[in-house]
Amino acid sequence: MIEAVDTAVPASAGVIVVGHFPLESGQWISPHSHTHHQLAWTRSGVLSVAVDDAYWILPPTRALWLPAGVVHRTGATRDAVLCSLYLDPERCAVDWAEPTAVGVDGLLAHLIAHLAREDLSDDARLRAEAVVLDLLHPLPALPIDVPPPVDDRVRAVADALLADPADPRSLEAHARAIGVSRRTLTRLFVRDTGMSFDRWRTHMRLRAALPLLAEGRPVSQAAHAVGYATPSAFLAAFRRTVGTSPGRYLNGDADSGKGITYG
Repeated sequence: MIEAVDTAVPASAGVIVVGHFPLESGQWISPHSHTHHQLAWTRSGVLSVAVDDAYWILPPTRALWLPAGVVHRTGATRDAVLCSLYLDPERCAVDWAEPTAVGVDGLLAHLIAHLAREDLSDDARLRAEAVVLDLLHPLPALPIDVPPPVDDRVRAVADALLADPADPRSLEAHARAIGVSRRTLTRLFVRDTGMSFDRWRTHMRLRAALPLLAEGRPVSQAAHAVGYATPSAFLAAFRRTVGTSPGRYLNGDADSGKGITYG
């Protein structure tokens, strides 16, 4: 964990200021917020952004809009350079109130690089900013929560699964390991997380698989790493839970109105 970057945003002739922050794999910026709206993106590598229990995976094909004042953590699951667009809330036409995933195509990526130049005239900057704002379209997605348990017994099970998403043990086996009955653990899981054991484990496994897929690992490898016997079983669970295929999800091209941003 590293300290939060300076949240002060320098003055600009336009609405948008671009900043760059290198992040190594596994490195996280401590919780912080900004006075400006932020669009978090990376040209290469894979970013992660956490807001409370919601967790977004951001390959170069997607960015995340963070409204001013929202406390968040930003990290990298693969070496990346966090490219932040800071947008003045008082002059920005976009005013989404919730963290929102945005698709990033080639034009938007080039415009972000263009706005990072320090030799732009004010007129050229304002023209480019207008196009950027016109290209910000939310993806049909909501975060999937993986609520952290509070009860020590449930947390022990959750910690074991987070340490090894492929852990094949059944609910009954986990219950024996912490010294309670299957019925008790079932009740505690629902009370603590609002989810059944099976649903929580599925969400957790998808969270563990997405960074691997975003790094370009084969579906078969990601599926095996998080405990699915076959790629087809993983793909079925992914589509059932997220509402689209992993490829379409990561490319910002959801084929279903039920698409859910992984969180």
